[in-house]
Amino acid sequence: MISNLRYWFLLSLIVLVYIVGMFVTLFENDSAQFAVMAMRMVQENDFLSLFKGPNEYLDKPHMHYWLAALSFKIFGIYDWAYRIPGILATLLGAYSCYGLGKLLYNGHTGKLAALVFMTSQTIVLGAIDVRTDAILTGFSVLSIWQLAKYVQLRNLGAIVLGAFAAGIAFSTKGQIALLVIGLPILCHIAYTRNWKAFLSWKILVAILIFTLTIAPMLYAYYHQFDLHPEKIIRGKANRSGIFFIFWEQSFERLSGEGIGKNSSDYLFFFHTFLWVFLPWTILGLTAFWCRTKTFIKLKFQYNEKYEFLTIGGITLIFIIISFAQFKLPHYLNITIPLFSVLTASYMYDIYRFDKKKATKYLMAGQYFILCVVFIAASLISFFVFKLSNIFSYLVLGVAAIIIVYYAMKQEDRYSRMITISVCAALLLNMVLNLHFYPNLLKYQGGSSMAQIIKEERISVDKIYKISDTHTWALDFYNRYPVQITTFDVIKAQKNIWLYLDDKELEKLREAGLDWNRQISVDQFRITRLQGKFLNPNTRSKVLNKRHLIYLK
Repeated sequence: MISNLRYWFLLSLIVLVYIVGMFVTLFENDSAQFAVMAMRMVQENDFLSLFKGPNEYLDKPHMHYWLAALSFKIFGIYDWAYRIPGILATLLGAYSCYGLGKLLYNGHTGKLAALVFMTSQTIVLGAIDVRTDAILTGFSVLSIWQLAKYVQLRNLGAIVLGAFAAGIAFSTKGQIALLVIGLPILCHIAYTRNWKAFLSWKILVAILIFTLTIAPMLYAYYHQFDLHPEKIIRGKANRSGIFFIFWEQSFERLSGEGIGKNSSDYLFFFHTFLWVFLPWTILGLTAFWCRTKTFIKLKFQYNEKYEFLTIGGITLIFIIISFAQFKLPHYLNITIPLFSVLTASYMYDIYRFDKKKATKYLMAGQYFILCVVFIAASLISFFVFKLSNIFSYLVLGVAAIIIVYYAMKQEDRYSRMITISVCAALLLNMVLNLHFYPNLLKYQGGSSMAQIIKEERISVDKIYKISDTHTWALDFYNRYPVQITTFDVIKAQKNIWLYLDDKELEKLREAGLDWNRQISVDQFRITRLQGKFLNPNTRSKVLNKRHLIYLK
């Protein structure tokens, strides 16, 4: 078994990677967009209304933005302040994985589940590119843990905390929270035949706590939308915010109505899972397969040695979200706590039952993943963006030596399997957070331009754009939204700056307008990487420009 000293050493390194990532420039679109929305709340002192640029925002509830705004109030409007609630929620999720693993299995499984959760690639990424999923995931797994605890122990405190956490999760992303909490708990109750858990006055207490928790969010929706039926939202009048969050929201996601469709691939989440659960993908799939075979062999009859909460919840959630017409990789984040507990329990089983053959093959799989990570880290460091100083080489060299030491160390395969898996996650995300993202974000035009604007002391209230194209990074780092004007208006305006893309600049040139100063920066949609961009030799072919011109 892995020692406590090594466990806490590895966990400390993971937290350090998270902290380093706090200071990376915000990514467009979602992180920067959500940060601007929270910033607007603080600057306008309006915490009941949500706006996406000039448009009123109905899509998601308020909790994520409230927490970000609270952080801005305490620490100031900084990118690292925006990330604090998400990172704290991730730590809460890790502790809840520990609690759930311990409740369903034992303390060792709980500790390992927390480690698996914290090092899963999509969770690490979710603490850097912070969206609503960090808050949703943290509070959802807390709710699952506490409600499962209530089912087993009938503990009043557990159901109260579970209902409160469910309320926070619902206030963050709506109905999906009830789905990802309710399905695992129903699977747990159905498998244990513990239906009497519903026959208690404590359920009424839980409903009351949940209602009180979501009340502020419901009031905010009522204040912004229900009181104003004249507002036109997505081409419709008489939009009820309360009706939307209780009924319309998830159906829009499933059908693609209102937000559009981006994928009808029913296997999207399967092949996405192959990278989001790295470095534990092979172990996670093996655990799922083996446990499924066990349940089929048992004909799903109750056996106290097993639990159906994780595998049942994962299966049902996967099926439902796979039918959605709008899919994104981070939608899988909500399943990672369940996968973490399931994977940890399986790994502990192969250890305590001394399954040498399974351990041997799984060990080979983890070595393969470690090699892939080494290759990826090397390509990033020496090809995509070359390391530029001695310190970077020193850090990478020390990390490589430590990993090789643990990979070659003569100890039981179980401890080595855990250690090299965590080391793979540490190596990859250390390179990403310290080297790849800082260099990548130089090609995010808005944040690059904001830095120049600050250095040149350009008045942000004199910067305009002539289209409704969103400029989230520029808005956030200017601490002021770029104002929208029209082509006809700017002909009569003087002493202003215009923020333009290549086509808009050419349009002004063709119209005969002249300017006496121009600042240009590279622009690339950094969340949609492609081979031509990653290859330094072809990068210039896929780059665009963003321009700031001065009309005197």
